[in-house]
Parts: sequence; structure tokens; C-alpha cells
Amino acid sequence: MGSGAVPLDPRSGDLSGSSSRALAEVLSRPRLEVLPFDGIEEEVRANLATDARVTVTASPRKGLEATLALSERLARAGYTAVPHLSARLVRDRAHLEEVLVRLRDAGVRELFVPAGDATAAAGEFAGAAELLEAMGPLRADFDEVGITGYPESHHLISDPDTIRAMFEKEPMATCIVSQICFDAGTIRAWIEAVRERGTSLPIWIGLPGVVNSRKLMRISMKIGLGRSARFLGHNRGWVPRLLTRQFKPDRLVRELAPVVEDPQAGVAGFHLYTFNEVARTERWRRHAVEQLRG
Repeated sequence: MGSGAVPLDPRSGDLSGSSSRALAEVLSRPRLEVLPFDGIEEEVRANLATDARVTVTASPRKGLEATLALSERLARAGYTAVPHLSARLVRDRAHLEEVLVRLRDAGVRELFVPAGDATAAAGEFAGAAELLEAMGPLRADFDEVGITGYPESHHLISDPDTIRAMFEKEPMATCIVSQICFDAGTIRAWIEAVRERGTSLPIWIGLPGVVNSRKLMRISMKIGLGRSARFLGHNRGWVPRLLTRQFKPDRLVRELAPVVEDPQAGVAGFHLYTFNEVARTERWRRHAVEQLRG
């Protein structure tokens, strides 16, 4: 197995029967994130069953239209499509209403609402809370509305600001999706802190899928995952593997078994960041579920 991965095999003795069952359950409800690039629709349709949740990112470079168009096509093909409605890419309330009606009419019933990566807002929405509030009654047309969680400090936003933002957004959301983190201890501590602050929304834990390790390290540094990148670099045996192999999330998933089992943690499942490595990530997921179910 690449990048220090340990097979998710309950026969190894490292996982209890309840841990294996809990992990198999969450991994059997796939939520995979893709980038709206050329060829990704074909990749999804060739490798994912239509019971998959497919979230579609949005970026300043591609614009919101690429996200909306791909989400519409996937929804009409039978997938649960979850577009990222980045607040800083929405011009104004009229544009927001147009987007929401368009998605609703295409059969989209779930959204993920981040602030977005744009340095400057395209219009009146600087953050997710403002956009969620502006959705008004149209928010009721969507069964699930996700917001972002940060197990590690955000590279552009202070910890007090991220905590305050979560309190503002919580009444208007149905779940939290966490940013990637490579350290199970950090993820557990963050979930405990979220619950101690009184936030009870279900949490999807963000994990990398099966991704080229160099690409993953490059992206991690770009989006500010400093502590996670250092965690990988400082652990014996990681560096040479990261330079030459794929990352697989087996070890991280195993280490997260206690928090997945804990009903107080309120873990909804794993959110797999595929970076468009859909086929490899899906093969890994299916194999993991088979192993865990024995």
C-alpha cells in the first residue's frame, strides 16, 4: 500500500468488530468532491453509481458557471449533485435567486456554501453567513446546506473569526464539512471543541482520496495546511513515500475509528477530496468496504 497505508482489514486485529462495522457504514455512503474540469463528467459517470453524492467545487478561475452546469448535468443523470455556492462569486441578491431557482429546477437539493477563495468579493457577499441569510425562504427548497469547518487554523482567517462564523451560520445550515487534515488527533480535538461550544450539526470529515502524493503536498501547502503538511514531513518513512507514491487514506481512516463510533461526535461520514482521481479513489473505497465487512 502506498504512502504508509495500512490495509483496512479487520482480520489484522487492530480494529474491533464494532469499529469495522462503523467504518464500513460511513464508507458505504460515498461523498466525493470533484473539480469542474474537462472530462470529469465522463469520469464520474464511468466510475460512480448514481447513489453517490458528488460535490462540485467552485473557483475564481473557472467561475461559478462551470460549477452550476456540471451540477445540473449530474443531477439530471441521477446523482445527488452538491454544488459549491461560493459566496464571493455571487454578485447580488438577484443573481443568488437566479442561481437557486436554476439549481432547484434541475433537481439539485443539496448545497455547500463556503466563503470561497476569491481575494475580493464579486458583489455584496463577503462571506457564507451573509449569503445564507440572503437565501431567505428559498433555503427551504434544499434538503441539505453544508458549511465549512477547519480542524486546523485557516491560512487567511483567524481562529476567533472562524468560530464566530460557525455560530452565525449554524442556524441556517444542516451539516459541517471539514477541510482536509492528515492528523487524526487534530481532527478528534477539533470535533470535541465544536461540540463543547454547543454546535450539534452532523460533521463530514474531509479526507484526501487516492491522490498523487506530490500533487497532494503541493495543494496542501497552497491552501495553508501547514501543520498537516509538517505532520507528514516529520514522521519517519513519510518523506520518500510522498515523493514517489500515491497517498491512500487507510491509516488515517483506521485512526479515526474511535471518533466515528462515538455517537457524541456526530460524524455523518467521510468527505473524500478526489482532486479528480475519481476512479482510483472509488476503487479504494469499494475495496475498503469489502475488507471491513469481511
